[in-house]
Amino acid sequence: MTQMTYMEALRDGMRQAMLKDPNVYIAGEDVGAFGGCFGQTGSLFEEFGPKRVIDTPITETAIIGSAVGAASAGLRPIVEIMFIDFMGVCMDEILNQAAKMRYMFGGKAKLPIVIRTPCGAGISAAAQHSQSLEAWFAHIPGMKVVMPATPADAKGLLMSAVADDNPVLYIEHKILLGVKGEVPEGEHYVPIGKATVAREGSDVTIITWSAMVQKALAAAETLDKEGVSAEVLDLRTISPLDKEAILKSVEKTGRAIILHEATLTGGVGGEIAAIIADEGFDYLNAPIKRVAAPDCPIPFSPVLEQAWVPNEEKVIAAVKQVV
Repeated sequence: MTQMTYMEALRDGMRQAMLKDPNVYIAGEDVGAFGGCFGQTGSLFEEFGPKRVIDTPITETAIIGSAVGAASAGLRPIVEIMFIDFMGVCMDEILNQAAKMRYMFGGKAKLPIVIRTPCGAGISAAAQHSQSLEAWFAHIPGMKVVMPATPADAKGLLMSAVADDNPVLYIEHKILLGVKGEVPEGEHYVPIGKATVAREGSDVTIITWSAMVQKALAAAETLDKEGVSAEVLDLRTISPLDKEAILKSVEKTGRAIILHEATLTGGVGGEIAAIIADEGFDYLNAPIKRVAAPDCPIPFSPVLEQAWVPNEEKVIAAVKQVV
């Protein structure tokens, strides 16, 4: 184990995958000599050269379209869309090509594509560069969606995504890039579709992912001082959801809070609430509560942005409604 930032762990995951398999390459805007918009690809250009760390034109459609062709021909691309907000530009290539080809060709075609993209508010990047849009992609059959919250999971889920023969959307939260933690050296794999208990508890389950894991853990610390034991379940994967882990935790605590940074309406939290209501209703001792962002664009103003993002106080208030 070694101390790394989330960004360093992500980069090390890409490096390990590239060392293991010469068919793995990186492509995207400014991923080469510049090292990535936030520095994620760093020195990989110097190590692997311009044929495996490829700067592309500013055209999201071409980035994903070329990855679909390369993957179907036997390569394993890791492509970056600079902000998740720009995914709408290349949605046809994702929705109707990458996610569908393996199914429509009866399994004869493999589509081992990793699409990396940053999400989230917190740096005053305003309404067009700060969104959390994971629910869009969780709704697409054929796409896997991962959102790691820790440096170790950032590396492990990246390596698992590269090894997968299906397209995986890998969403990294901008606020997490500088977070430090223990990361296994060498190859490290975290299974896609498996949640983890970030904190054990007995009175209420807080189900969350990505940057909101930190908010949930902070809320759990405060609640513990007030005599409330909160379990924090980090989903890590949004599609497929780990229903077994969700139901097991809710059965244990009898109460569920679902926390996500994305706007409330149509968010993944609604699907999780439906799973609990449908398959775990008898476990519940109180109504399911969701804590999410309001249904409005993200403000540029730092003060307004802080008010928009779900925080520890909102989580605590929701817990106190059900405990």
